[in-house]
Amino acid sequence: MLELLQKGGPLMWIILLCSVVALGVFFERLLYLHKASIRVGELLGGLSLLIRNGRLDEALGECSASPGPAARVLQAALLRPKAERKILQSLTADAAILEIPKLERNLSILATLAYITPLVGLLGTILGLLDAFLVLSSHGGYATAAELSRGVYESLLDAASGIAVAIPALIAHSYLASRVNDIIHDMERAGIEIVNLLVDAGERQDHSANG
Repeated sequence: MLELLQKGGPLMWIILLCSVVALGVFFERLLYLHKASIRVGELLGGLSLLIRNGRLDEALGECSASPGPAARVLQAALLRPKAERKILQSLTADAAILEIPKLERNLSILATLAYITPLVGLLGTILGLLDAFLVLSSHGGYATAAELSRGVYESLLDAASGIAVAIPALIAHSYLASRVNDIIHDMERAGIEIVNLLVDAGERQDHSANG
């Protein structure tokens, strides 16, 4: 490994740094999104029973004890269960908007690394070929294969390394972005359903009071 880094020239160290950063970002985001994912359907099912029985404090406690952004969206509505539909919709939408940047944090770093590492490798390719031509010109147009091979080898090694880092980084970014989209969908679902549950519960109470 060290030999390859030395033969690849100084840009190989930059590519190595990019790979380490990409790996760190991927595992940090993977762990965060794993913790942020909950079974929204099961949580909503339990909340539905509590809300229909008028046990709003217990429903709020259930959301407070549950991790993840979808639970915080539900909690935002349960803090004002008697509010009108439009206000509840606004509360859940605002809560979801606040959670999105937390979910997308550092994903741009991964995308940037996926795009710049091939460019760094390309730069290494150009510099390696320039080195080979400099060797050739310094010998009056004649040079041995061994003398030329160093620059050519460096150029090919940098290009291959840049692509080898970029491909997994791009796949990792796409995977994490899909996980983020799934959680956003869960938040939207949670917001819609909790508003309907609270509004329906309020209408039943009003109907019972008038009856």
